[in-house]
Amino acid sequence: MLPILVTDMFLKTKNRKALSAVLTTLIILVASVVLGTGVVLFGTSLFQTNSQSSGLAVQGVHVWVNATKGITTTYAWGAAEIRNSGDKILSVDQISVRGTQVPFANWYVDSSTSDVTPANYQSQLNYTGTTGSNGMMKTYLGAGSSSNCATGFNFAINEYAGTNSNAPTLCFAQASGPISLKPGDRAIVYFQVPNGVLSTVDGGSNSNVAIYSGSVGSPQSVTIQAES
Repeated sequence: MLPILVTDMFLKTKNRKALSAVLTTLIILVASVVLGTGVVLFGTSLFQTNSQSSGLAVQGVHVWVNATKGITTTYAWGAAEIRNSGDKILSVDQISVRGTQVPFANWYVDSSTSDVTPANYQSQLNYTGTTGSNGMMKTYLGAGSSSNCATGFNFAINEYAGTNSNAPTLCFAQASGPISLKPGDRAIVYFQVPNGVLSTVDGGSNSNVAIYSGSVGSPQSVTIQAES
C-alpha cells in the first residue's frame, strides 16, 4: 500500500505544478497587453495635449512691391500681425514668401505692449515707401504726431497718422532671432523680401506667405500690391 500512496501523491503534486505554470503564463500575457495599451494611450494623450496648447494667430498680412524700381533692384516688403493664441510660450521662427525664407536680419519687429495696443493691432498696416540704397522702410508719423522711439530703432510708423495723432507710434527694431511671445502677447512685424523673389511685374498677382512657430502655422495667399 505504501508505494501506491507515494505514487498518488507524486502525481497530484505534478498536476498542481503544471496548472500553476499555465496560470503564470496567462497572467504575464495579460499584464503585457494592459501595460502596452496604457503606454500607447498615455503617449497619445500627451501628444494631443501638447498640440492643443500651442496656437499662432496671423492676420493683416500684406506684401508690397516697389513698381518704380528695376528687376535687379526691386524692393519688396511684407507685414503681418501675430498673436500667441495658445497657453504656452512660443517663438515665431520662420517667415517665407513664395517658398523662400526671409532671414531674421530682414525682420523688423515691435512687440511692446504699450505700442501694440488693440487698436494698433486691428489697424490696416501701412506701406510708407522705401529710402536709401538698401530700400529701408521710411519712418512715417503724420502731422502732429511724434516718435517716442528710443535710439536703435530702424523706422517708426504711426498707423493712425492724420486721424488720431494720440495713437501710439510703432517702433520697429531689426530682429536677431525668433520672436518670443508669451500666451496672449501680440507683435507686428515688417519684413523685407529677399531680392529676386518678387519683381515689378508681380504687382496684382498672388503670393504665398507662410509664418510659423515650429510646426504651428500655415501659409496664406496674399495679393501683392504695387507701390511707388
